[in-house]
Amino acid sequence: MRALQLVEPRAFQFIEIPEVAEPGAGEAVVEVHRVGICGTDLSGYLGKMPFFSYPRIPGHELGVQVLAVGDGVTIIKPGDKCSVEPYINNPESFASRRGRGNCCEELKVLGVHTDGGLRRRFIVPARKLHPAQKLSWEQLALVETLAIGCHAVDRSMAQPQEDVLVIGAGPIGLSVIEFVKLSQARVIVMDMNAQRLAFCRDVMGVRDTILSTGDGKELQELEKLTDGHLAMAVIDATGSARSMSQALQYVGHTGRLVYVGITTDVLSFGHPLMHRREMTIMGSRNAMPQDFGRIIDHIEAGRIDTRPWITHTIPFDNVIDEFERFTKPETGAIKAVIDLDC
Repeated sequence: MRALQLVEPRAFQFIEIPEVAEPGAGEAVVEVHRVGICGTDLSGYLGKMPFFSYPRIPGHELGVQVLAVGDGVTIIKPGDKCSVEPYINNPESFASRRGRGNCCEELKVLGVHTDGGLRRRFIVPARKLHPAQKLSWEQLALVETLAIGCHAVDRSMAQPQEDVLVIGAGPIGLSVIEFVKLSQARVIVMDMNAQRLAFCRDVMGVRDTILSTGDGKELQELEKLTDGHLAMAVIDATGSARSMSQALQYVGHTGRLVYVGITTDVLSFGHPLMHRREMTIMGSRNAMPQDFGRIIDHIEAGRIDTRPWITHTIPFDNVIDEFERFTKPETGAIKAVIDLDC
């Protein structure tokens, strides 16, 4: 069976791997139809993802179909279309027993710590599959991206009518925006890319945006929009150490700051600002199992419109030649998807 392996940063190769065995107890064999390309994949490709290990078969945003199930599996059956929750945790770990398997001490994320979906078939714990017969393969692959934003907004405790600032309008930032809107909070988006901000306004219906130019005027713009109170929740989805270090200045008194982006660099900020405003600073890692079901329900009910998301689709055979262009903002990709059926 053919698979696509990232040997080292910027070096893909097609390899032959053994065909999958029969599923064991609690397992399922799945066939992969679509794989989304996300920021983690791009960072892994560029060598900037701290959790990524090489060589690795990437791919964790997956639309799959169940081919076979092992003993004891009742939640899914062969033929089911599913989204994959790619966070393979140890159910007996300390974090998992506290209901936080998303940050399990032994966590292995498909396509990051262990081989992922850029292969036709593989075995996955059945508990990590979320069936959704009504969704397309592309929608199923999009669920995990949306789940990252869903969990980050849950962490932010965004409340109706609160001002929430989302920094970074890439795919993760857009997923955050979706769930800030569903929380009925007021969303304000900041980015240094005018094209992305235009997409937020014209397609996602975000009224208030701030173009980040690095001259300090961003804070003044936010003060104007919030009557001087700043944002009660700030969610930084940039993965930029500079942005993440500066994000505290946008948090109002008693506000919350959530880091959903990841950086390998050290963050630096003055403690008096954080202390004076009695801020809460927190990380948001991956997503929760229940987020997947919520998102599937939202898509099926039409509360989340996935049509604007998928801007590029490439055949599996073309990934090596075309992947590099998705690292460039000028490509204009919101979400690129790899089609394994071509």
